[in-house]
This record gives sequence, C-alpha cells and structure tokens, in this order.
Amino acid sequence: MGKDRRDTDAKLYKINPAADGFRMPGEFEKHSATIMIWPVRPGSWPHGGAEAQEVFARIVAEISKHEKVYMLADKDHAAKARQMLGDTAEILEIPTDDAWARDVGPTFVTDGIKIKGINWKFNAWGGSYDGLYPDYKNDDAAAVKICRSLGTEVYEAGEFVLEGGSIHSDGDGTLIVTERCLLSPGRNPDLTKAEIEEKLCIMLGATKVIWLPHGIYNDETNEHVDNVCAFVKPGEVVLAWTDDEKDSQYQMSLKDLEVLQNETDAKGRHLVIHKLPIPAKPVCVTEEDLKGYSFVPGEDVREVGERLAASYVNFYICNGAVLVPQFGDVHDSTAIEILSECFPDRDVIGIPALPIIKGGGNIHCITQQVPGYLFS
Repeated sequence: MGKDRRDTDAKLYKINPAADGFRMPGEFEKHSATIMIWPVRPGSWPHGGAEAQEVFARIVAEISKHEKVYMLADKDHAAKARQMLGDTAEILEIPTDDAWARDVGPTFVTDGIKIKGINWKFNAWGGSYDGLYPDYKNDDAAAVKICRSLGTEVYEAGEFVLEGGSIHSDGDGTLIVTERCLLSPGRNPDLTKAEIEEKLCIMLGATKVIWLPHGIYNDETNEHVDNVCAFVKPGEVVLAWTDDEKDSQYQMSLKDLEVLQNETDAKGRHLVIHKLPIPAKPVCVTEEDLKGYSFVPGEDVREVGERLAASYVNFYICNGAVLVPQFGDVHDSTAIEILSECFPDRDVIGIPALPIIKGGGNIHCITQQVPGYLFS
C-alpha cells in the first residue's frame, strides 16, 4: 500500500526541504512571532469561551513582551478579539474550526536565511476513524492562508496527515514522536513506520526519530508527544512522570523512560532526562463544565468525570520566557521549579490553565512558533 501511495503522489515526494537545506528549529531557538487562534467553538470552550478568552488574552500579553503575536479570528469574532487584545496582537481574519494553532497551523522550517511553512494534511485527529469533529475544512485550509498572510512560501506535504503537536524537534537533527499517535489508523494507515519516519526526516531536515510508545493517558489526540516529552535544548528533555504506580500514567511514562534511557540523539548523545510530575490530582470534567458545552452531531462528546490529559510538559517557549500550565494543584510550583532550572536564562511564568484543558489541550497546543528569520 505504501508504494502505491508514493506512485500516485510522486510529484509531492520530490519535495525535499532537507535537501534544500531547511530544518525545523528547536522551539527554544529565536522566534520572530507566535501564531494563535481565538477560541469560540462551543464543543470545545464552555460557556461561550469566556474563560478561555481571558486566559488566551493573558498568554498573548506575556508573549507580546518578547515577540510579535498573530491571532487568527473569523470575521464574526475578529472585533471581539481586537477589543480584548488591543495592541498585543495583530488579527488575521482567517476562519478555522477550532483554536489549536499548533495542530492546524504550518510547521515552519528554515535554512538560516528565510523560512517556509509546511502544509500537512489535517483531519481532526483521526478523520472518519476516530476524529474529534466531522467538519474540519477550515482547519485544513488554515496553514496555507497563514503562510500567505506572512508572505512565506509553502512546502506541500500532500495527503500526509500530521499535527504540529505530534512532533518535537531539537533543531539539531533529532525528532521525538509517539507510536500511539503517528501509527494511529486515523492518520496514515497505508504507510509503514519506516515510510513515516522517512517523510518526517525529509520534511523537517532531521536524521534521527526517537519513537516513544505513549503520550498522556486519555489524550484525545491519540497521545501527542508535546503533552508527554519535550526538548529543553539539544540532548536534554523533560518527561511527564508520576511515582504513583496505581495511576494509569505510570506504566506509560515508565515505558517512555526506558526508550529515552536507551536511545541516543542524531549526534550520538545520551539524553539528559528531567522528570516533570503530572498533577497529583487528576483534572476531570465537572457537571458545571458539561452544562457549558454545545456539541454538533458527530463531535466527540465529553462526560462528567472524564479525566482530561493535564500535563505540565505542555508549556510554550517564547523569546525570553516559558509559559507553564497551572492547575491549582500541589505540583504547580514543583513544575515551575524544575523548568526554571532547565531554562535559567528565561522567565518561567505560570498561567492558570484549567480553562484551556477543558478544551482538550493546553498552552503548547494553542501556540505555534515562527522562527526568527521572518523579519530579517
């Protein structure tokens, strides 16, 4: 099946950012901007998205101290976004189906002089197999529209399904992904693991892919890597962790740890691993939360008591700062302390994140970095 796909997609497979000298930088490298999307989808953001919008505005305010912020909003909500954000963000009137900029936006690569955006195929985290909502046309079209707005060229990935939250790059040749996500039947079922790895290396300028077995328990994205493990610099990662052997996350993180301990990166380095605790108390959907959602037919429906995939690994690195989710949990301060040690030259700032996790993701999921060559 994989060979058939290559035959029918031969032209697109000639696209080779790596051969052109392009790579995906590490998130900790210099940015020129951050992209976000205004949250309004009733099935993701309870009570009209009011709480989420307040938190989004706070995140924009922090990021805008260090770099430019672009906020996507459709024409019906652009005025509200402008009113709440003021001069902290530039509004791009681009329609989307939800607010997950990491997953629907372009993945930017650079040759050190200019940047280009990669347009992956987006199918709402699984399409007809296990996707989260049935109509995702606007989301799938967003990456190209963003690139046009920024004046960047586009590398087309063809029918290759990928979300930005399913990849992490160290900018030095190594990618980290999860098997649970990238090998999901709802992504690229006609490609082998080896073919998927080759595609990632070609498109992102990498030479090594580290495959973790799992992400975070009950993560509806089929366990994106950005919720469980992230690079803090080349050769060094944080891993979501719990010491509670009765917690459903324990065995998942343990298996990831075993892989990380036995792998080397593209440069042959053994990885330094920092364990970052998950919240001590699971974050779950409340009855009050459920009253605030409004779901369309075919959309994934939440339930009271449903455990959400809360993780401190879902932080965002911008120029000069790291924004870390806070859940009102005893481990909030521990996460800040650990990440402050990992990022001694940046301000590590806690952001109240319960309104974001109620949507299904967190700070990293709602942001997408633009490398630092856009305005050079």
